[in-house]
Amino acid sequence: MTESTRSTLCRRSLISLACVAALGCSVGAVHAEQWPSKPLHLIVGFPAGSSPDLTARALAEPLEKALGQTIIVENKVGAGGNIAAEAVAKATDGHTFSVMINGNMTIAKLLNPAVRYDPVKDLQPVSLIGVAPLVLAAPANAPEGKAFFAAGAAAGSKWSYGSPGVGTVGHLGMELLKSRSALRPEHVPYAGYPQVYQGLQGGDLQLSMLPPALAMQQIQAGKLRGIGVTSAARSPLAPGLPSLKELGVQNFDLEIWNAVAAPKAMPRAHVDKLAAAVSAIVRTPDMRAKLAVQGWQVVGSSPEGLSNRIQQDVKALGTIIREQGIRGQ
Repeated sequence: MTESTRSTLCRRSLISLACVAALGCSVGAVHAEQWPSKPLHLIVGFPAGSSPDLTARALAEPLEKALGQTIIVENKVGAGGNIAAEAVAKATDGHTFSVMINGNMTIAKLLNPAVRYDPVKDLQPVSLIGVAPLVLAAPANAPEGKAFFAAGAAAGSKWSYGSPGVGTVGHLGMELLKSRSALRPEHVPYAGYPQVYQGLQGGDLQLSMLPPALAMQQIQAGKLRGIGVTSAARSPLAPGLPSLKELGVQNFDLEIWNAVAAPKAMPRAHVDKLAAAVSAIVRTPDMRAKLAVQGWQVVGSSPEGLSNRIQQDVKALGTIIREQGIRGQ
């Protein structure tokens, strides 16, 4: 074999190897684009019929059509949603995600250092689904607006507020309000919202922060007084109520929310595909209507939008938790 022939064969071999490599990359790219390649597991940390569960099941059917794979909704109940959040954080199959409430994605480990996942380090934001303010509510005979705050400031610690437990958003929200106003009520934890309602209606409590879907029923029935909403602006979920900013409370913006989260191990390209599908679905008229009935104002954000909300909540509520040494139940 001549030197010229050997050189020609060598060049052909190198070209063949380059083609094989290029073909391999092409096949890999196509494989990545075909995600999801098997059924997806949508984990929910609360029981059937709960708000996160209803949201997940409403999302599942249109998401199946958008992604071309079956969505299996699984309820992993316990520890205020943290058991499910831990399961998602540790998932490595690339086909597991979750609908979570804000606490599971923000302050879970701040409230309880024993929690076995770190929301910021172990979870990946996908899309903020919906938000809702809390309603600052009082007994039906309470004064309205700024007069309510004046009465509360004068009463000091003689007033009491109720929440469904230590570390809940109703508790942390009121402590945040105390840091931004002249109100100084004492905290009384209850077993749940029904007991808080009874305390307000019976005069044992002077105020509480309640979810709008529940509070507005009592307010419209004349059983409670709605003082204002905790969001920066008025909310369609609590028609007629002013924001606390309108009543003189500065730098106060607190909402409850639910969102889609994925494990840190999920590739970003897959997260982006999932986020685009979720965002488009929740902003359709049909889903807006379903989520409104559940008490949510639709957002449908990008991963970056959800990340910004997480940082905002961790900063505001984390400060209160650390300053007062609050630990969840």
